[in-house]
Amino acid sequence: MAIVETQRKADGTAVGRIIGRARGVAVPLLAAAAAVAVSHLVPLLSALLIALALGAVLANAGHVDPARLAVVGEAARWLLRLGVVFLGLQLPVQDIAAIGARGVLVIAATVTLTYVGTRLIGHRLGLDQGIVALVAAGFSICGAAAIAAVSDVTRARQRDVALAVAMVTVFGGAMIALLPWAGHLLGLDEERTAVWAGASIHEVAQVAAAASLIGGSAVAVAMLVKLGRVACLAPLCWLVGRRQSEGERRRGPAVPWFIIGFAALSAVRSALSLPDLALDVGSAAATLLLAAGMFGLGLGLRLRELWPVPGRVLLLATFSTAIAAGGSLVMILLTY
Repeated sequence: MAIVETQRKADGTAVGRIIGRARGVAVPLLAAAAAVAVSHLVPLLSALLIALALGAVLANAGHVDPARLAVVGEAARWLLRLGVVFLGLQLPVQDIAAIGARGVLVIAATVTLTYVGTRLIGHRLGLDQGIVALVAAGFSICGAAAIAAVSDVTRARQRDVALAVAMVTVFGGAMIALLPWAGHLLGLDEERTAVWAGASIHEVAQVAAAASLIGGSAVAVAMLVKLGRVACLAPLCWLVGRRQSEGERRRGPAVPWFIIGFAALSAVRSALSLPDLALDVGSAAATLLLAAGMFGLGLGLRLRELWPVPGRVLLLATFSTAIAAGGSLVMILLTY
């Protein structure tokens, strides 16, 4: 008892608070590192999804003090925001411009149609606008990374985040095999099929996997198009922030600081010739920090709340995937 009392007093001191915060940062980073390691072994599994699952397992184990989980969760939220900032290093404007006018048109049309169409269908299905916004962002932009960024802007429920990430994983995974086969069936050449993959498949890793099945030169084209979609993340987060519930008074800046940081690092990448080592470190940091943030979101999940998956969410994900794939295909047939 004396030892426990001493520990409680230590936790209340300044040193104890510093230690607690350091622990709060270290735990999600270690979990994220483990998730990244597993994703390297199984490339089709996103590190963000694995980290979310790890957080959910820990939260549901019942052996961790809820107060400590709250500290870790708050630290993970800040790590998530930093991860969004580092995503900017992956977006040189020159590379996006290299897509050409046709590619930019396909990207803009696909992102707009998918996002707006998903929001409208979600409204008609009577779903909560929180889950609808997450699915719309994830399916139109860049999967789990977009869901994570938008969830921070909207203060989304952890359950909605988990459902949205699960939908991105399942439907994007199915497209890895279906899209190359459909491109061949429709008689599309390698370039057009690669553009289609980059414009419609949800996760970056899923795009790379599908493009590798299309052909040797398809990966570069598909990833370039996907990069253009990722560039839409900053304006989308701003838009979602502005569209917060009308009955809710908006607090804080119109543009979150991490979106400003995202745009700033993108500008740095575009203006300067950075060494490959710096770019590799930045990419690894973005993945690690985003995974740490998803681990924190997982800590707020209760698995009994996720099953069974609501039928309307499955229906929304189906429609959203159809819009992304169908809309981009039509644009490609009209412009290429």
